[in-house]
Amino acid sequence: MAPSVAEKTVPAETAAPGGKDVKVAPAVITEDKGPSYPAYYPTFDLTEKWPPTELFEHHDPGLRADPLKPHLLNSNTTVHHLSPYIGTELLGIQLSQLPPAGLDELALFVAERKLVVLRDQDFKDLGFERQIELAKHFGPIQRHPTSGNVPGYPEFHVVYRDPTHDRFQERRNNRLSQVGWHSDVSYERQPPGTTIFWILDQPALGGDTLFLSQVEAYNRLSPAFKKRLEGLRAVHSAVEQAEFSAKRGGPVRREPVATEHPLVRVHPVTGEKALYVNPGFTRRIVGYKQEESDNLLQFLYDHIAKGADFQVRAGYKPGTVVLWDNRVTVHSATPDYDASKERRHCVRLTPQAEVPVEAKADEE
Repeated sequence: MAPSVAEKTVPAETAAPGGKDVKVAPAVITEDKGPSYPAYYPTFDLTEKWPPTELFEHHDPGLRADPLKPHLLNSNTTVHHLSPYIGTELLGIQLSQLPPAGLDELALFVAERKLVVLRDQDFKDLGFERQIELAKHFGPIQRHPTSGNVPGYPEFHVVYRDPTHDRFQERRNNRLSQVGWHSDVSYERQPPGTTIFWILDQPALGGDTLFLSQVEAYNRLSPAFKKRLEGLRAVHSAVEQAEFSAKRGGPVRREPVATEHPLVRVHPVTGEKALYVNPGFTRRIVGYKQEESDNLLQFLYDHIAKGADFQVRAGYKPGTVVLWDNRVTVHSATPDYDASKERRHCVRLTPQAEVPVEAKADEE
């Protein structure tokens, strides 16, 4: 809820000696005009119920992309890498104008760079159907079981916070740090791949997202430790997320699932190996006793959290669209703005990908 700035005239009787009206410096006047895109205001329909997600055959569009990427990386495109390991900002392209071959190239580039930031995009103004059509190029779109969505369009995962709407404030108030590394809905049997996220309303300062390369996190481990992780699987659970929503009167649109995935997975396009654990949804290592599982997972979580040299911070501006590969990254919101005064309104479309495939250390 960005404040408006107005010039105000002070009446003569209260202004200055001499009795003349005087103009003073602009004053900040808080005036909430509501979200810029009210059609995307989150709704939570308690009657909305869905069956279990069915398995499907996934064909990653990055596999059919021209490795030279002529539609994406050409003379009109400016490329700015954010770090050696993750993150690239592209200027000079419109996501909405890319042909199918260009979208294939984008899928490949996102897989290679893990995170791609696009500026000055018209994506937010395309309308529901066109946004969904573009996202479906990367895979069937996950429908979130508990988050706010758009009536008639459950594909949209709406991220919204303002002075009257903050579902997670209680959780934040109980923590020293608000960083929460996670890979979106990793409990799905076929978790997301290329993910699209865009901004509708953004605080004047703050509200960025941290991203981290799980490929580089894996690469930093010793050969002996990589070998130790080989063959291990972990349970990723939606149960806690569903319970959190239900306790606060929110929806649980689908029965929560708990799914086993390999601790280290291989990307189907790049062949890179990546850690696939996150404190948001990973609960335990299969076959380990509780203390064993807790200690190994905590070591990996600490390794991720301390890896500032393979993390980047994505900042947002009007018209920003970010795409990341959810298979080989984790990310965290940074709710460092004052939600009692400002609004943050964003939307995510989350195409699902393949069943995670185990990577073996001896493949290196």
